[in-house]
Amino acid sequence: MNTSSLSRRRLLSTALLALAPGFALAQAWPTHTIRLVVAGPAGGSADLAARIIADPLAKELGQPVIVDDKPGAAGAIAVGDLLHSPRDGHTLLVGVNALVSEIPHIVKLQWDMSKEIRPLAELARGGLVLVANPSVPAKDLKELVMYAKAHPGMNVASYSPGTLSHVLGLQLNQAAGTQLVHVGYKGSTQALTDVMGNHVPLMFDGLATSLPMIKGGKIKAYAVSSPKRMPQLPDVPTFHELGYPQLDALAWLGLWSTPDVPAPVQARVREATLKVLADPAVRARLIDTGFDAGLPRTTDDMVKGLKTDYDRVGGVLQAIGFKPE
Repeated sequence: MNTSSLSRRRLLSTALLALAPGFALAQAWPTHTIRLVVAGPAGGSADLAARIIADPLAKELGQPVIVDDKPGAAGAIAVGDLLHSPRDGHTLLVGVNALVSEIPHIVKLQWDMSKEIRPLAELARGGLVLVANPSVPAKDLKELVMYAKAHPGMNVASYSPGTLSHVLGLQLNQAAGTQLVHVGYKGSTQALTDVMGNHVPLMFDGLATSLPMIKGGKIKAYAVSSPKRMPQLPDVPTFHELGYPQLDALAWLGLWSTPDVPAPVQARVREATLKVLADPAVRARLIDTGFDAGLPRTTDDMVKGLKTDYDRVGGVLQAIGFKPE
């Protein structure tokens, strides 16, 4: 290559960097290990999804990706970790949409979640399943409602206060006239342990964590909140089928950052994550675990959906006079 050609290439490179500094930033990132802070315990739905994507994402980005579970306080501990970490994209959050759409209605938080965290990609989605200890005598949802009415104050667990797991119990009370009493946990793992031990008879749970217990006969399933029956539980009806369309609902797990992470880095994270999620092997692992693979929605679409869900949940809770805990 002659000197003139080399000079022209250097001038072109300099011009491109001047015009698009974000391109250079995205190309340079990441420079070290990426940490996925999980809003949930080890073995919970968010943890399972994070571990499914961690290794493929590391290969895609060229840096290690580690999973760091931070359960408790309805996700606030994990969000606090994210907010107190450098805003450079090397710390990201894996958590459920309820962090923005539901939890702020039910738990008093120190932050406005809709302003503090921003969804970059939807990792997985799915409805919840109402499960019970096998000792509960009801054979189906109709009998369960009758049994609950005969035993007012019957407990129903959630995997965290303020999540869809909590809200669906409130909605069932409203729709069926039951008086189930909520018991909140720091994730599915301990809640399911207590359901299996018959310390709490009922729970609304994500399929990823409850499916192995259902298959093993340790708990039984009554209905799912998804609009259609779940392929993993084809014999379990939807709430809609059983006359409770109010309980149609899907939860989704997202990969989040803070809004002030440089836009080129956010775009790089999103691009790499969507590429990982498009891999048939990753999608198969998600489905086998009990999830549906996430949809490739834009960030703007996710933000709009979160606002719609926030307003909907607020209306439900206002209608039953619910007060934040």
